[in-house]
Amino acid sequence: MKHNTIIHLAAVLLLGCFSLNGNAQTASCNKTVYLTFDTGNMSVANTVAEILKRQDIKATFFLANEKTYRGDFALDETWKPFWQELAKEGHHFGSHTYDHTYFVKDGPKGQVFEKPQFGSKAGETILYNEAAMCKEMYRVDQRFQEMTNQTLQKIWRAPGGKTSPTLIRMGDMCGYQHIGWAPAGFLGDELNSDKHPNKLLLEKASRDIKDGDITMAHLGIWSRKDPWAPAVLEQLIVNLKQRGFCFGLLPTTHKNSADQSK
Repeated sequence: MKHNTIIHLAAVLLLGCFSLNGNAQTASCNKTVYLTFDTGNMSVANTVAEILKRQDIKATFFLANEKTYRGDFALDETWKPFWQELAKEGHHFGSHTYDHTYFVKDGPKGQVFEKPQFGSKAGETILYNEAAMCKEMYRVDQRFQEMTNQTLQKIWRAPGGKTSPTLIRMGDMCGYQHIGWAPAGFLGDELNSDKHPNKLLLEKASRDIKDGDITMAHLGIWSRKDPWAPAVLEQLIVNLKQRGFCFGLLPTTHKNSADQSK
């Protein structure tokens, strides 16, 4: 009898451990979503990192040397501990171009016109050949290695998701797969918060995200008064877990969402 009682107590304790670990992904999930974050102004970076850790999930981050809410830049030494910790936790990282360089239009001879948002050429429209675009992507990888002793995944995302077949081909030649996002994966954190309140953004994403979708949000955005994180992010993760989603890392062999963008 005493032996049976001990077994029963052990079972109860084990069940309690599973309940306490409810934030972790369950083996029963039958769908996958890929959370991704672009640097942005980094105002909610620590909040996002805390939520991911608390919910025991991994995400993919696309890095550019953007100006942050503190007045420094996202790849400065001041942010080194942040990136080191994320790398240590097993998240994945891609290039968002070093100077957050926006595609403007195709140029002659397989070149493209781009407009850097930061750096010494900020605001200028410049003609980039393949070598120049590769340098923009490689600079992020070089800086990331200096900070973390890890390399980026061979993936990149064009700022604003703005691309052309020529630009995509350039990225391929540089060895980087372009990663966009699914229509339902546009999480709306850069939209006007009066017209697009967090409650509606949460409801829409929780309802519309499908198996294999890639999402996109930022680690802080200048244009939104009512911060998207933590208001939306943690509850969205909980809702997706309840719908049977696991959270995957990029790159992946699934390409049904990888080439879509806003």
